[in-house]
Amino acid sequence: MIHVIGLSGGKDSTAMALRLAEIEPRDYTYLCTPTGNEPAAMLEHWRRLEELLERPLIRLEAGTLESLILEQNALPSHRMRWCTRRLKIAPTIAYLEARAPARMYVGLRADEEERQGIYGNVDCDFPFRRWGWNEADVLDYLFRRGVTIPARTDCEWCYDQTLAEWRRLWRDNPASYERACELERHTGHTFRSPNRDTQPAPLVLLRNKFEAGFLPRGDSDQLSLFDDPEFHKCRVCSL
Repeated sequence: MIHVIGLSGGKDSTAMALRLAEIEPRDYTYLCTPTGNEPAAMLEHWRRLEELLERPLIRLEAGTLESLILEQNALPSHRMRWCTRRLKIAPTIAYLEARAPARMYVGLRADEEERQGIYGNVDCDFPFRRWGWNEADVLDYLFRRGVTIPARTDCEWCYDQTLAEWRRLWRDNPASYERACELERHTGHTFRSPNRDTQPAPLVLLRNKFEAGFLPRGDSDQLSLFDDPEFHKCRVCSL
């Protein structure tokens, strides 16, 4: 049996991988599923994890977010979350099934609702549940290990991100923001749901507001030591 840990790079998978290596040492295989749309800090975090774990991360690449958008002429959304399924879940299941028997270690904590079948019929183990670890335990462990999680571990164009995150993308990576605008024009759809809030859904119109000085709630041009390291909500992207 092979023992596989999926490393999204979020706090849970990071803490689980490091702690498993300490107290349950095995010949682990570490997987990550790049979408080609990760922030630079996320790519650096994966590289740092390779150093800490002293093992390479196997990168399962099933295209990129942009290539799938162009292929389908559609943007992912709450109603069509094909990005997670095609770029993360399906490649992982295919890898595990091709190497069966395999066991997948999943970072669902003891303070989260129990869920089965995340990776199909693959045999899964939930170490945090066995250890009784909650979010506070995870954060305390990462602090003691001196490990910092990037502010974003999901895609730069995630439909589920906040207005503040879109503004940070516009501010910090304008080329990526502009490409997202181009994809909206190409597909005729928007990453943001039109009814999500009172702000314009098209990123071009949102950019105009940013340029005029609009500052969404929770955003600031001043760096903060207290920024929440995990705004993302997709569980597969943050496990």
